[in-house]
Amino acid sequence: MLTTLAVLMGLTGITPAAQAGGSEVDVTLVLAVDTSRSMDFEEIGIQREGYVEALKHKEFIDAVKGGLTGRIAISYFEWAGYVVQDSVIDWQVIETEGDAIAFADKLEARPIATQRRTSISTAIAQGASMIVSSPFQSRRQVIDVSGDGPNNSGDPVTPARDKAVEAGMIINGLAIMLRPSDAPNGLDKYYADCVIGGPGAFVLPVRKIEDFAVAVRRKLVLEISDLSQPAMVQKIAGAEAGTDCLIGEKQWRDIFDR
Repeated sequence: MLTTLAVLMGLTGITPAAQAGGSEVDVTLVLAVDTSRSMDFEEIGIQREGYVEALKHKEFIDAVKGGLTGRIAISYFEWAGYVVQDSVIDWQVIETEGDAIAFADKLEARPIATQRRTSISTAIAQGASMIVSSPFQSRRQVIDVSGDGPNNSGDPVTPARDKAVEAGMIINGLAIMLRPSDAPNGLDKYYADCVIGGPGAFVLPVRKIEDFAVAVRRKLVLEISDLSQPAMVQKIAGAEAGTDCLIGEKQWRDIFDR
């Protein structure tokens, strides 16, 4: 599978494979989950449990059934400074409660591990390439990125975001703010200005561990149902002046320049 930003840069003007044939679904949704070492094993375990619980929840399943086709296609991978290749759970159609539970069980069975650095650009590139190569037709194509810090590895994040958006994709974010982040004005603002994009794109902040499962479920339901976002969700029309989308790279460089 193609995963580099160089591939993503060529997406504009290319018709995704999903548009050339295959099964019709309401949404093709990639879950891109941060497992960088800035989170400890307890936090990553809670994050994992949040996704598993959300995928099995009646509210999620009802949202799937409430779409025009009553079906979505979903896939999953973990990332840090790179994509964790053995973490990729390939596309699966979710149409019934049994489908959702089967996908959640695959996720729950994965070992918990952490990796170095944070490359949101690599996560977006991976998500975009998975959507391009998927066999599904869908009204919306969504890359769902969760993370607890700014991009500090690989290519800059904004060109990756812009190319995915130009190719017709939506990037939403879950900003994990359990601890102070390297983003001076808050990680949710960094995600709003530098990471998310596309029609109706949003970032949902999580500030308490006990809120994680509810936040994940709310995010999935919003993405599947294409509902109006609540006031606590930040939307963007473009990066705001004064937001440094290279703050993570600069901070990492400063560590080695001392």
